[in-house]
Amino acid sequence: MKTRQLTLTAMMTAFVFVATFVPKIPIPLGYAHLGDAAIFLTVMFCGRRVGIFSGVLGSALADFLSGFPIWMVPTIFIKAAEAEIFWRLREKNFLLGLILASLAMTTGYTLVGAFLYDSLSTGIASTPGLLLKSAVNISVAIILSVTIKNRAKRF
Repeated sequence: MKTRQLTLTAMMTAFVFVATFVPKIPIPLGYAHLGDAAIFLTVMFCGRRVGIFSGVLGSALADFLSGFPIWMVPTIFIKAAEAEIFWRLREKNFLLGLILASLAMTTGYTLVGAFLYDSLSTGIASTPGLLLKSAVNISVAIILSVTIKNRAKRF
């Protein structure tokens, strides 16, 4: 990995971490945040590799430092899948890519929650909060992507 790409990945990892760690809104089995919007933006503007690495590392670090280390390993797989799904669909249908990536994340955390807490109802209890978090993250990603693209055109 070249120095420039390593530096970009480190910066985007910090971006994902801060977006995940700072705005903590409690929901069943965890917390809501803007980390998914940060992952979507990173994938869109920095590419697949940087998006996946920074999404995985920033989110797992946020889990660890937030007191949810049990979620770190599932987060690695869930966020990698989320970033990959969005990467593959973003140019064909941007909104569909955001929605399917968010649904994959919601499904992943619901199933892992059911497994970790040995209760399907406990896992399902987190679904409404995860869906609401997804809607907020999709909205933020759309607004910021349009804003960033418009600003980039000026310069």
